[in-house]
Formats: sequence, C-alpha cells, structure tokens
Amino acid sequence: MKCPPLRPLTALLVGVGSLLAGAPVRALEQIQVNLPLIETPFTIQLKELRDQGSLLSGDSDLAQLDRATNGAIGRKLVKAFQTPLPLPVKAFAEQSVGSPLVNQVLLLLSSVVVVEGLPLPIDAGALAASLAASQEKGPLNLLEVLEALPGRSATVDLQRVIFAIDRVTDQQREGNTLVDSLPAAGISPALRQAGPLAVKRQELAIPVQHRPKPLQVVTIQPETGANGRLVVISHGLWDDPESFEGWGRHLASHGYTVLLPRHPGSDRSQQQAMLSGQMPPPSPEDLRLRPMDVTSVIDAAAAGSLQLPAGLRTDSVVAMGQSYGATTVLQLAGARPSATLLKRFCSDVRNPARNVSWVLQCSFLTSANQADLADPRVKAVVAVSPPMSLLFDQGAARAMNGRVLLVSGSRDWVVPSGPEALMPMAREARNVGGGHRVVLARDGDHFNLRSHFKEGGGALRGLLLAWTDSAFAAGAAAAPGPDAPSLLPPDGWGDTEFPLVDITTTLRTLPLGADPL
Repeated sequence: MKCPPLRPLTALLVGVGSLLAGAPVRALEQIQVNLPLIETPFTIQLKELRDQGSLLSGDSDLAQLDRATNGAIGRKLVKAFQTPLPLPVKAFAEQSVGSPLVNQVLLLLSSVVVVEGLPLPIDAGALAASLAASQEKGPLNLLEVLEALPGRSATVDLQRVIFAIDRVTDQQREGNTLVDSLPAAGISPALRQAGPLAVKRQELAIPVQHRPKPLQVVTIQPETGANGRLVVISHGLWDDPESFEGWGRHLASHGYTVLLPRHPGSDRSQQQAMLSGQMPPPSPEDLRLRPMDVTSVIDAAAAGSLQLPAGLRTDSVVAMGQSYGATTVLQLAGARPSATLLKRFCSDVRNPARNVSWVLQCSFLTSANQADLADPRVKAVVAVSPPMSLLFDQGAARAMNGRVLLVSGSRDWVVPSGPEALMPMAREARNVGGGHRVVLARDGDHFNLRSHFKEGGGALRGLLLAWTDSAFAAGAAAAPGPDAPSLLPPDGWGDTEFPLVDITTTLRTLPLGADPL
C-alpha cells in the first residue's frame, strides 16, 4: 500500500489557513469513494452512509462488490466513516474564526479528502457550530465532518482514510494504555488554588540585536510579595502569549515573576499576514531566533529594564513552553538540535511514526545544526507536547544543563505521545537517565492544556507550580544527572478534568523493538 506523504509546510498550512472566514454555503451532499484496486470511483450520497446496511443490500455495483468480497468493502466503509476521529471537539461552539481547533479539523481533512467546489473562504464559525452540534450526539466521525463541510462533492480515498486512522490510533495506543493502567495524581488545594497574592499584567517592548524590531513581552507579576524567582513561557507556532497567561497568573499569585515573549515570525499575527500574502511562512531560522528571544528577555530582566520587582534573581530560571515553544525551552535546557535524523527520515513516507509534527521538524533541515543555543541560567523546563523525535539525536540529553518535565496529551494527534514523547524519552532513560519526568494527561489534546488569563492556569496549574517550587528549592541539585533527586512531588499536582499520570518509572520497560527511529 502506498502511504500518503506529508505535504510541504508552505502548501499544507497555507491551504488549511486559507479556508477560515466568509459566508455560509450549502453543505456537501455526495462523495466519490475510491476503493482499493478499483479504478472507477463510486458515487455515494452522504445520507446513504447513515444506513450502510441498506446501502450495501441492494443491486448496486457497490453492493455487489461488497458481496463479492465477503463484506470486506462494507467493513472498510464502516471503519472509514464511523470510527471516532481524534479531534478535540468539546469546545468547538466557543471557537472563533481561525481557531486552532477549526484549523485542526481542516488539516486532518486535507490529508485524506479532496473537496470539489469548495468555496473560499469558509465560514469557520458556522463549521465549528455544526461540528459542535454533531459532537453532542457522540464522538465525531468522518461522515459528520463531511456533512458539515461546504462544497459540491468530495473525493475520499478509502484506503488512505483507513491508513490515517490506523496510524494515529497506533501512535496513541501506548499512551492511552498507560493512563488507563496507572493511578492518576491526587489534587492538593495548596497547588491547585490561586495563591494569596494579587497580580498585575503589562506589555512592554525591548530592543534586541537579533531582530529588526523591538521584542514584545507580556509580564505577569505579584503586585507585592514577589519571591524573587523568574519563570519564562514560550508560546507555540501561530499562537500568542495570551494562550498561556493563565499559567503565568497562577504562578504569579504564588509569588513568581513571569515573562512571556511574543515570537515574531511564528506568532498568530504572522499567520494572518502570511495567509493574506504579506509575509512568507515561518522560516527555518526561527529555530535559532526563538531561543534567542528568551535569552534576550532574561538579559533584559537582569538589566532591570522590564519594570520587575526588586531583588529578582536571573541566574536561575525555570522555562516553560507548548508545542514549538516546548521545543524552544528544550534547546535552552541544552538539548542539541541536529539534522542527522531529519536527513534520514523526512522523506520516509511509510514510517509508522510519521505525524503532523514532522512537517514542522523537517522544515528545520537547513537550520538544525546551527541551533545549539543552551542558556545555562535555565535550570529546569516544562515542555508540553514538543515536536522532537527527529530534531534531537538519540543521546541529546547527555549534555543538558536543565531538568525536563515533559507533558503529553493522550489524544494529541498533532504531536502524538507515542513517537514524540514516549519513545524518545524511553531511549534517553535507558541511555542517559538524568532525573527527567514524563506526565501524560488523559484526554489531553494539542490545545486543551493551555490556559488564558481568565482561566487561571487550566489543567496543568498544580503540576506547573509543583515542578517550579521543587526546581527552585533544589538549588544546585536541580541539575540533571544519573543520581539527580526527583523534582516532582509524589502527589498533589493532579487535575479532575484531565487526570495526570506520571509514567516515568515505566519508561525503561517500554518495548523499543518496534521503535521506527
């Protein structure tokens, strides 16, 4: 079977993003289904797929083919159109035009469905509302997504759909098994509840040598009673500091000073400018520029130019990030990017570990070897859903200056837990050790672990506070090493909506025989 390649970053993401605003139009009513080994596509009305028994019980060519294959075609149709999709749909009704959730649906569709007569741009708000209504009846499947999509007709490659479903399911299987078999952390009010300190937020801009314009920075800090400790948070691709201000607010209420730089070239405004033709896509050079942004922010704090509390120490810093931002903080903690695995695997379209995050990672082929930008002031990091399996060579953790807490959602299909978290960390646990920890969030996806300011920290707030408290309390013992003490308390940092499970002790026992890298 020929597996579908991932499209180049520019074509794939521009194609998805160009669908995100406009007027509602008529939804799809029929599809062309390409079947394995059959040259002629079959036209099927979407409403017929609601009752596949009737569809396959008549005298149509499709029904006769199903009988000739002893029901194999029918089983493939059921699997392709009725299998729940790994999509984060709980909050669809609350999403705005251009939201990451709508982008995620369109990104998934772009890999398996060709829509004919698709009006551009799409009313993403109407699409989100339609999908939210469908999701109230149960988990979304491909049929329900197609019924919500505008256009005249669509061509669906049945084998490609099944391949995509099977691959994502396999990439999530180990993580789902672990979160179901191990106890979730309990909840301590001292970690989960907001601290006693009132906080304030401000936006500043600082000049930096590596960018032509000043760097924008959001600061969140206690109004009084700051503890003199600094945390920096790096946002993900086509995101903004605002998506993580809830993390900052929770930490600041407990005494920490928090800085959130906006990374130009890979933030949300860059996406909008790119889609309007005013700017190019994110550059491979951003792999170097993003860590430099964080280092410059720490430098500015040390120089006293950010209006921060007196007595703030900058020689010991905790850094946090999500997605691309998680990759950034891993670099700052000393993980060294390399083009070795990128050259070996980026063209491997049949690799079972291939996932959407490889699109981003493979765009770093020309810049990876120049992106070793560790900052020795970063003593510990929290990396949430980092794309990393190809970017960092095996054994890359050996020279790290900062301890790592890696968090992955069990339902993340953009950066799935199997190939991007469990296997790389299992290899490092066997080869290096170091005292790093891995936590899985049951039902976490690529977006629902973030938190805006008004949300006050979200599902990870207790975990982030526990790790940060322990990292600073450990002092020199926070450094990674074979005998490094744990920085994660045994309990108290859990969550009710997305139970959190520490799977670190299982890493050395995970089977690596099928590891595609």
